[in-house]
Amino acid sequence: MIADELLPAVAPRLILASTSPHRRALLARLGLPFECQAPEVEETLLAGELPADRALRLARAKAAAVARRQPESLVIGSDQVASLNRAGQWHWLHKPGNRQTCREQLLSMSGCEVAFHTATVLATPAGAHEHVDFTAVRFRTLSPAEVDRYIDREPAFDCAGGFKCEGLGVTLFDSIATQDPTALIGLPLIWLCQALRSAGVAV
Repeated sequence: MIADELLPAVAPRLILASTSPHRRALLARLGLPFECQAPEVEETLLAGELPADRALRLARAKAAAVARRQPESLVIGSDQVASLNRAGQWHWLHKPGNRQTCREQLLSMSGCEVAFHTATVLATPAGAHEHVDFTAVRFRTLSPAEVDRYIDREPAFDCAGGFKCEGLGVTLFDSIATQDPTALIGLPLIWLCQALRSAGVAV
């Protein structure tokens, strides 16, 4: 009989606590086997909550919701908050859901810097790793006709802010300031790779 300590270790399941196709596609880049589960978390806004705090709270909640069902797994929870600060007041930018809301939101960002806080939590049986990435996107001055043309070519109604930086969304920008370009799409892979390695996953 082979002693237990000589048996090969079984890699823990890797679960993405999200149904987002964008996050799923990003995680697939790493070439690791994983599955997706819906976290079913209430995403109610809290009064006075700052963007980074909201993103981290929801990322923790998503990871915890799935980790409770799968306590021996590695669970990734992530949330992104897009916001615009005008005169000291934060204005939340959501997934527009339809053309008119998308149009209004993109025009509101014209000539402005928009903040994207992308929080990610890796829940493990031994504890959690947490990170909040900050990306600043400076939008060029946009005319209504330019916004309409963008929406016609790339309707991004399911994306925070209403655009796809990995697609034609770059035509709307003056600049992007970031340490990890994948964070703006929805999952900061540079940090996630570090966290997975810390949890014993070969990446």
